[in-house]
Amino acid sequence: MAVKPFKGTMKLDVRGSVPDWEPYTSTRAPEGGSTPRAGHKGTLLIAAAMLAAIVPAIAQTDGGAGAELQQKMAAVKQSVAENQQKLHQYQWKETTQLTLKGDPKPPSASACQYGPDGKVQKTPLTAPPPPPSGGRMKQRVIANKKEEMKDYMGQVKILLAKYVPPDPQSMQKAFESGKVSLNPNATSGVTQMVFKDYALPGDQMTLSFDTAAKKISSVMVNTYLDDPKDVVKLAVQFASLPDSTNYVQQTVLDATAKKLVVTTTNSDYRALGAH
Repeated sequence: MAVKPFKGTMKLDVRGSVPDWEPYTSTRAPEGGSTPRAGHKGTLLIAAAMLAAIVPAIAQTDGGAGAELQQKMAAVKQSVAENQQKLHQYQWKETTQLTLKGDPKPPSASACQYGPDGKVQKTPLTAPPPPPSGGRMKQRVIANKKEEMKDYMGQVKILLAKYVPPDPQSMQKAFESGKVSLNPNATSGVTQMVFKDYALPGDQMTLSFDTAAKKISSVMVNTYLDDPKDVVKLAVQFASLPDSTNYVQQTVLDATAKKLVVTTTNSDYRALGAH
């Protein structure tokens, strides 16, 4: 019995495939006639056989990619945990430079170290700026602007703490939700993981990981505050201390809605108790 040629399209993904059969309807033999030939049945059998061969290959490919991603994520989470523990044994200097609407402000510096509660404690190293000159009204306006900026920076600080250092639990949650992928265009020896909806709906964090050194080399974040229009971008560069401890060397925050750029540099790392 001749089998009807298959005129559909068979891809590795059902989304690109085109069927060659119509919805099934029961047919009856005409009065005194014979049962119609099962041409569609033959086509269905061929399609089923082809799918049976393709589906296991697809599953094996997806499973391999998932296993690779999970393995690399495990290495990142281990690196983050180990370095955070090492950094608790150090004190360092943090220098912050604000540029508002293209106008650079005087830099400020602080001595930093982790406290018993696990949070960074900062001690100012530079004198506070002198009070504004002028009449009471001008001083009040300047004071209000400074207070608004202080509140805004406080919100930004809370937001960025969700991304740097990367949180192992948040990374795992993103992985389980299918919101993590590997960037195939990364340079040799560097794995790039792209996290979407990591801390906020619509945000994105791209983490670059040096697979040989097993350290994070950079983090790029596109996020926002309360309103998605209040875009906040963050570029983070990491470096290593002589004992191989990985630390944030510099962060550049760009709050486009406020026309504010904040550059923070960490330096002069010393072990606690060292002179």
